[in-house]
Amino acid sequence: MSVRPWRDIVRRQSKQIQVGSVAVGGDAPISVQSMTNTPTPDVKATVEQIRRMEEVGVDIARVSCPDVESTAALKDIIRQVDVPVVADIHFHYKRALEAADAGAHCLRINPGNIGSVERVREVIRAAKANGCSIRVGVNGGSLEKHLLEKYGEPCPEALVESALESIRLLEDNDFTEMKVSVKASDVFLAVAAYQGLAEACDYPLHLGITEAGPARLGTVKSSIGMGMLLWSGIGDTIRVSLSADPVEEIKVGFDLLKSLNLRRKGVTVISCPSCSRQQFPVIETVTKLEERISHITTPMSVSVIGCVVNGPGEARETEIGLTGGGNGNHLIYIGGVPDHKTSTDSMVDRMVELIENKAAEIEAENAAAIAE
Repeated sequence: MSVRPWRDIVRRQSKQIQVGSVAVGGDAPISVQSMTNTPTPDVKATVEQIRRMEEVGVDIARVSCPDVESTAALKDIIRQVDVPVVADIHFHYKRALEAADAGAHCLRINPGNIGSVERVREVIRAAKANGCSIRVGVNGGSLEKHLLEKYGEPCPEALVESALESIRLLEDNDFTEMKVSVKASDVFLAVAAYQGLAEACDYPLHLGITEAGPARLGTVKSSIGMGMLLWSGIGDTIRVSLSADPVEEIKVGFDLLKSLNLRRKGVTVISCPSCSRQQFPVIETVTKLEERISHITTPMSVSVIGCVVNGPGEARETEIGLTGGGNGNHLIYIGGVPDHKTSTDSMVDRMVELIENKAAEIEAENAAAIAE
């Protein structure tokens, strides 16, 4: 379906870098990341978690490397997964050197806790030698001492200055294959810092509201903060930080991008909150439907509306629509046009069948277009 001009977001122009096979920045799609929470030395558990993340479409996986055992396991982990892997490094710069040698596609370093300038230079040399990129990860909770003394507390100016100092250090060592983040747990602080950094450099930006909290609150905070930035065109890759299963982070990330028409992956379900006018149990129906179509990655929109107040209007704007009708008979729309009726007992099965058929049709058309 066509996108109206008032729905278009003009993205900030940034350099493009590679994180393994995934392009970040420039005109590349905004990528969705998450991070494992298994003990990294447990290769089997970490690989299984990344594979679960891959099933819901993650573009890049990050793995914490706090010790030698973790970097030693990294090579086996990378070999067994299909997505690029970022090694998350704090405090011990030697872990970055080991991770680069192990095949990490990107090194995440925090200039506030990685150590001296010479240590950062060693990390840069290792990244160059192994062809991996770097994420400069500034965090409001771990700013350099001199910046805290200068500004008195974490503030947008301090986060941006920290990022620019690290950028200059990498550039002075002839390294530009980097992306940058200025995360904070405070939404206002994070948004202001990213806005300042977006004006001060043209490197791709990794968005996140760090330590956003449990699933519900973290989703709200992340959606407000990253939503504001993405709506204004800022952001090239995102990670939703939740105290929850990494799979949920990925789902929220893609839902956030879908809501802004920045990226479509999987089925977008438009459904009503339900009320006494509903002609079928909307909440139960949507829950069952979402569960049964969660495997579909083909972009499409589906509407499930419990009555005729908004049902026909929403159905006209979606590929497949379901509108509640009387006496247990409900109307299914195909391509915005009324097509046939279905009963309450069979409507979920029927919708799943139609969605799967539509996904197969779209994929076949895409394959034919590529072949031409």
